[in-house]
Amino acid sequence: MTITATTARDRMLLAKEASRSIALLSDAAKSDALRGIAEAIVASAADIVAANAQDLERGRATGLSVALQDRLRLDEPRVAALASAVRDIAELPDPVGRVLDERILANGVALTKVSVPFGVVGSIYEARPNVTVDIASLALRSGNAVVLRGGSAAERTNAALVGAMRDALEARGIDPEAIQTVDEFGREGARELMHARGVVDVLVPRGSAQLIETVVTESSVPVIETGAGVVHIVLDESAPLEWARDIVVNAKTQRPSVCNSVETVLVLKGAAPRLVPPVVAALREAGVAVHGDDAVASLASDVVPATEADWATEYLSLDISMRVVDDLDGALEHIRRYSTHHTESIITQDDANAERFLAEVDSAVVMANASTRFTDGGEFGFGAEVGISTQKLHARGPMGLTELTSTKWLARGGGQVRA
Repeated sequence: MTITATTARDRMLLAKEASRSIALLSDAAKSDALRGIAEAIVASAADIVAANAQDLERGRATGLSVALQDRLRLDEPRVAALASAVRDIAELPDPVGRVLDERILANGVALTKVSVPFGVVGSIYEARPNVTVDIASLALRSGNAVVLRGGSAAERTNAALVGAMRDALEARGIDPEAIQTVDEFGREGARELMHARGVVDVLVPRGSAQLIETVVTESSVPVIETGAGVVHIVLDESAPLEWARDIVVNAKTQRPSVCNSVETVLVLKGAAPRLVPPVVAALREAGVAVHGDDAVASLASDVVPATEADWATEYLSLDISMRVVDDLDGALEHIRRYSTHHTESIITQDDANAERFLAEVDSAVVMANASTRFTDGGEFGFGAEVGISTQKLHARGPMGLTELTSTKWLARGGGQVRA
């Protein structure tokens, strides 16, 4: 599908115009459109993978980090997984038109509060072609148009994905201008997107801490802030060795380049002699470099001396920091100081410790006895996610369909006037 608008601003205006018809689509029409998008992605898989190979080759040549290369990479199974996620979103309940409150005033005016689309959702992200599909699909399912700025690292991949999705909409008589990309306009396109207040209704950044900070600081469009993941797991004296070992290794190695992978393990002093040696050994066997404090180094071999910077580092790689703390108070204090309020987990069989941790830790997702890798829209049953919000306004944690809706009040009267 050819995109004819010649400026980033023109494309955003086309998305704004298209958003009006998208908002009025029926539940069945939106679901059918998404099933069509899934089919189009599968049919275009070879072209998408070929475009991605070009992006990867350019990324390697320009020094793109290993973590970003992993996020960028699309092979046939990953493309199939994208299509599967779109199908899942198609089957989710329509978030638009939900009745959230009803009341009748003393004068007889009937009020109803209902959920409505935002209008135009913008997103700025980097080297994450899955976000192109996830956000576009969630936006359409919730009755929104979308404007995407996916970054130069994935420009060819994103173009192939956007083309397939726009073709699918046009084939079903739905305005394809509801899906826009401003990638080809580079940083100027991103700047215009951040300043498109009144055209773009909400902006969601996904990527590095630097990217998110730039968008939050510079944007005049309202921003839902997603955050970096300096994620913690606490091991207390009652933690079963098998749980501690398996959860920590899974949370670090299942996909180390994503924001819900664990970056710091805190071991209570009473548990350290029992847990530190086997957990470090399991991590080392999995290829993880362990950055430990003096107490960890005294209990295990092949430990890299930890520095102050390690406690605040989101590695996004096969690196992890580990520290021995005196007690649960010490663990909570460490988390308060260094956490980015994304996800934290405690491994324990002490119910009081578990409930205290769940109550006191101020993060978007707080867990007991589970891998932090479960902080994910797909795992939470959302089909996919817009991002993981670490703010406290409107949306927090994995963001799905309902987080892409706003509300309005409908008032039905019979000629009443205010005295």
